[in-house]
Amino acid sequence: MLWRRRQSAAAKGLSSGIMLRLENVTKTFRMGGVSKTVARNATMNFPAGKSVALLGRNGAGKSTLLSMIAGSIQPDRGRILTNGTVSWPVGFSGSFHPDLTGAQNCRFLGRVYGVDTDELIEFVRGFAELGVHFNQPIRSYSSGMRSRLGFGLSMGMRFDVYLVDEVTAVGDASFREKSEAVFRDRIGESGALYVSHSMTSVRAMCDVAVVIEDGRMTYFRDIEEGIERHERNMRKKRR
Repeated sequence: MLWRRRQSAAAKGLSSGIMLRLENVTKTFRMGGVSKTVARNATMNFPAGKSVALLGRNGAGKSTLLSMIAGSIQPDRGRILTNGTVSWPVGFSGSFHPDLTGAQNCRFLGRVYGVDTDELIEFVRGFAELGVHFNQPIRSYSSGMRSRLGFGLSMGMRFDVYLVDEVTAVGDASFREKSEAVFRDRIGESGALYVSHSMTSVRAMCDVAVVIEDGRMTYFRDIEEGIERHERNMRKKRR
């Protein structure tokens, strides 16, 4: 698992008012002889204690940016500095061991992150609503069950920065409502980078916005201005 756990803000030269900083970050993918740049020499400070909406069309690079911040993808150039602890992308379940039960996976990750494993297991057991499946191997889970387990684990551990990619869309209406309530509680004490295609969700969860288009990032202190720019971009035809 490559997620960044804790970095020294003093060693990196970040002030307490910044949760993370991009410095000249560039990332290009090459597929079938075609290059796609999702970050082009990006430099930006993300303020501490804010929930930042990452807005952009499909393929703009939102999820890639989250993965670079998490440390699972490396930029081609530049660096990403973080202030405090950073979550894995909330709800991500790709690192679960398929032959371990949900409870065993919780205990393993709790030990990795140095939290009380009994408390973590009890929180996730109640939150994820997996019933008897919580004590069955992950390989027997549906995708929805894995997502609920992943979200419960993410919310069961406290981070300074949460990385969120459409996670509150998981489950039925009751579970989504519960997920949003818990997430609001967490970001009341922490910062977040939040990816969603629902502008209703963005308005409810986020304070500011970053719009990604053609590898460029633009910061908006006014969430409505960010949404307006994003929707204007979506109306344009791609070149």
